[in-house]
Amino acid sequence: MTKRIVIAGSGFAGLWASLSASRAIALANRQDDVEVMVVSPTPALVIRPRLYEAALDGVNPSVSKLLAVIGVRHLPGVVETIDDAKRTITVVTSNGGFQKIAYERFVCATGSQLYRPAIPGLSDYAFDTDQLESAAALEVHLRSLASRTSSAARNTVVIAGGGSTGLETATEMPIRLRAILGRDAAFRVVLIDTAERPGGSLGNELTPYFAEALAFAGVEVRNGLRVDTIAEHAVTLSSGERIETDTLIWAGGMRANPLAAQIPGEHDELGRVIGDAYLRAPSANGIFVTGDTVRAATDDLGNVAAMSCQHALSLGRVAGHNAAAEIVGLPLHPYSQKKYVTCIDLGEWGALYTEGWDRQVRLTRDEAKALKRDINRVWIYPPEADHDTAISIANPDYIIVP
Repeated sequence: MTKRIVIAGSGFAGLWASLSASRAIALANRQDDVEVMVVSPTPALVIRPRLYEAALDGVNPSVSKLLAVIGVRHLPGVVETIDDAKRTITVVTSNGGFQKIAYERFVCATGSQLYRPAIPGLSDYAFDTDQLESAAALEVHLRSLASRTSSAARNTVVIAGGGSTGLETATEMPIRLRAILGRDAAFRVVLIDTAERPGGSLGNELTPYFAEALAFAGVEVRNGLRVDTIAEHAVTLSSGERIETDTLIWAGGMRANPLAAQIPGEHDELGRVIGDAYLRAPSANGIFVTGDTVRAATDDLGNVAAMSCQHALSLGRVAGHNAAAEIVGLPLHPYSQKKYVTCIDLGEWGALYTEGWDRQVRLTRDEAKALKRDINRVWIYPPEADHDTAISIANPDYIIVP
């Protein structure tokens, strides 16, 4: 009887979980009795780190041929429920139907989504770059500004959130607005951050670089504040300041996909399942958690994987390998990812590249910008649809960071 590994999600973690599971199955020569199935709306990998950009062509490459060549079946749909006791899932298929599917091992790789607190007007008037559809909607909106009468609201873009997404969106925005409104157009870009200095959540050592890049781009900064209310043509801050704007972009952090909440066991404040060293959900029945749905230690020093494609690439490989290894009798591989880097795009100023959890600056400006382009457009893209090539880099200890 064929045993099935079901992987929910075809993002960074889900794709590499499927490749790594297929590799382990092939190593054990068990292709005839172990099946790998990926469930996601479409067989595509959305390159979320690029969604702050204006040009969205090529940011959702198809992985259909890649999955086929390694023998992975794709089911278009979304996992709606998990029955841990019976080892079954219910899938809402893309054609509107329902399927109940049994699994031997289940890998939750459904990623994360934008945190949306109960701020008045957030759901009605805010834009974001969280998903491809919302990033495309923002681009359509920005282009529509050119046909509107010039006003304070039309000419002002507000970004709420000073983490990496907010910084990248804010420093890129003047470039986008000049392309739409004209090089000599008058506009404002305002970044709202709850930290006391711009980008403070990323470490005080980096804030001078962020301040310089924001000033270079002409971005105004409101530190130590939050957005209290959002209206159609204005936002009000916790200080009482009212800023007229037709464009509020929300970048207020991430939370694990709600599917993770159905998995038994302890969860952290971001909704992630606290996994063991092999990325198993300790209180669940045959379930592995990976990518943005797992809280996993990267080393013995207390560091924990971030919600980032950098960690998802390795987390996916480890979870996929171990899910298959438990079935085919191969040794399990503990997750470890001691090297940590960040590379943040900062518009025309350049970029900032750091190494280590203490974020030691290694490259800035043009040098870091060149590296960021390689990361965004080459390194994190799926491999060619060639069986041997894909399998050769799917081992659970493969490292992709510089």
